[in-house]
Amino acid sequence: MDKATFGFDPYHILLAGCGFAIILAYWLPRFLHGREPASSGLLILGGLAVFGIIPGVPDALSPLDRPRIWELASEFAVIIALFGTGIRIDRIIGKDLWGPTVRMLAIAMPLCILAVVALGIGVGLTLAAAVLLAAVLAPTDPVLAADVQVGPPTEGGEHPVRFALTTEAGLNDGLAFPFVYLAIFLVAASGGVSDWFGEWFGFYVGYKIVVGAAAGAAAGWLLGKILFSLPGHNPLANAGTGVIALAGVLVTYGLTELIEGYGFIAAFVMGIVLRRKEAEHDYHGRLHSFSSALEHSVTAILLVLLGGAIPSLLTYLDWPHALLGVALIFVIRPASGMLALVRTKLSVRQRGVVAFYGVRGIGSIYYLAYAGGQLDLVDEGALWATVTFTILLSTIVHGFSAGSVVWAATHEGEPEEDRARTAEAKA
Repeated sequence: MDKATFGFDPYHILLAGCGFAIILAYWLPRFLHGREPASSGLLILGGLAVFGIIPGVPDALSPLDRPRIWELASEFAVIIALFGTGIRIDRIIGKDLWGPTVRMLAIAMPLCILAVVALGIGVGLTLAAAVLLAAVLAPTDPVLAADVQVGPPTEGGEHPVRFALTTEAGLNDGLAFPFVYLAIFLVAASGGVSDWFGEWFGFYVGYKIVVGAAAGAAAGWLLGKILFSLPGHNPLANAGTGVIALAGVLVTYGLTELIEGYGFIAAFVMGIVLRRKEAEHDYHGRLHSFSSALEHSVTAILLVLLGGAIPSLLTYLDWPHALLGVALIFVIRPASGMLALVRTKLSVRQRGVVAFYGVRGIGSIYYLAYAGGQLDLVDEGALWATVTFTILLSTIVHGFSAGSVVWAATHEGEPEEDRARTAEAKA
């Protein structure tokens, strides 16, 4: 028998490094007084610190060479997050409840896209690449925005600020898809706009959005029946775990995509509709806990690996592209949001919070990986570098400030002693 030797299997190094970075990202903030920052930015930085120093690892993790892996992993994370976002919403009917959400989707999102397209062309991207970058960075992220969204189901007391940020993140992931397809058409089209615009608008904007919403509503209603009503004497929700609903989400997403609808929209709408069934049942709390744990586990691994891939993308990042990301976070999104929310019932401070806290994250990874798998992108390196930088900047800026800022905005107008008691209870 040969003498035992120590070997260094890259896969085992990857597992150990991921675990080490995740533990540090969740543990170190506990040393801070009061509200600790969100862990998402620390996860990326942890991946950079752990894997960035190991030769060959950043190139092995690079999304430029393996877009399909990044696409599938981020797709799964977004599906679970969208469903989880939907089931957290306790109330969907109320005067002016959806007004800020509609304004952010119909006004702020297109304005952000137009501004990023203009800046993208200004820094040297082709029109198609600029449109793709704008579409990729358009959606706010349902995965990384827990600190700005509504709480678990049945808690009640959802503030309009949190409701707007939650529902916007739930819907704009699917609504960004038509603009990704627009970029794909611009790359692939050989004729004039008239040759493909009708197909793009009719099918990729109209049909796929409607089918996604309808499929999600139907699936949520059907799953609600299966969980809470059939069989009437022994409903599955009384003993079932969240894995049943997860299976329902996967079925819904897969079938919606097969009939050419937007699965992201279906996943979110399914969560909202399912939440309406037996709204006070404790199963919704169990379901939220299960989906939240799964979502955070997948997301943590993805963010650590994204951090590890950063050194392989740095050569593609220059100052103009970095400044584009800075402009989106600090200028374009806040200005577009403030304009969209004019004359709403939100106070100026609350409008500012909704406008500023548009977290970028896993959804952007999915869209760019999807486009990279569909097309041979001329500016792919610059696109990945810009998106990764923007995600890192967003997770740090938004994650480290969201807890206290959003809390202050949602307790605006309360007597000082009530605010102090609430803050002490939260801490």
